[in-house]
Amino acid sequence: MIHDETHPEQPRPFAAIILAAGRSKRMNSGVVKVLHPVCDRPMVEWVVEACRAAGCGRIILVVGFQGDKVREAFARQGDVEFVEQAQPLGTGHAVMQAEAALRGFAGDVLVLAGDGPLIRAQTLRRLVATHRRTGAAATLATARIADPAGYGRIVRDAAGRFERIVEEKDATAQERRLTEINPSYYCFDAASLFESLGRLTNANASGEYYLTDVCAILREAGRPVEVIEAVSADEVHSINTVEQLEFVSSILAKRLAEGAVH
Repeated sequence: MIHDETHPEQPRPFAAIILAAGRSKRMNSGVVKVLHPVCDRPMVEWVVEACRAAGCGRIILVVGFQGDKVREAFARQGDVEFVEQAQPLGTGHAVMQAEAALRGFAGDVLVLAGDGPLIRAQTLRRLVATHRRTGAAATLATARIADPAGYGRIVRDAAGRFERIVEEKDATAQERRLTEINPSYYCFDAASLFESLGRLTNANASGEYYLTDVCAILREAGRPVEVIEAVSADEVHSINTVEQLEFVSSILAKRLAEGAVH
């Protein structure tokens, strides 16, 4: 085939879906969790900024509780789109709400949590690069931490390849001893993601549709799922309590003082 220099091949696009519909009762606040300030900005805004810095072409926030307030917070940021999760039926269900917005999108999709403001653009770039280099249908960036309590665990097979993610509520005693965890940094081929979401069930301890099950569905279908240990220990921390909010704020404040946010 003759290469036409006047019409160079366009790079494969990638978008981001940020889950921002959750309501944390442990915050003891009437404000939706993702709008709690971290270093004078809503925590979810740091995630949005990391996606921008990584080169995302589209950024979609999935909103629910107090969705109008989240929209208002981003009223002057025209590159942010919104979809609504009317019922809190799990992370997989939340991502399903973005399918219509991304219909016809031929690219890759990051799926990230809105309560993890310590995320770095360089980690997202590495995640996307690994995903594309390997030709995977899904790629997860994981971390190893000394105390994995509360996180989903990465289960690998005898050859060290990804097998599945097990949520702590559903894990056996042996699985809970695993220290490789899922901090919710995903990259998917868009078509593979939405096809697999349609096959989710809520047969688990929470009765929810887990996004994590998409990876096992893809693997069982013979589609490649890659795992990269790319998330540093100081990026793992998400926010569910006031104490965690203060701790994460202190880490981010230190980064800001050092000029090393992303």
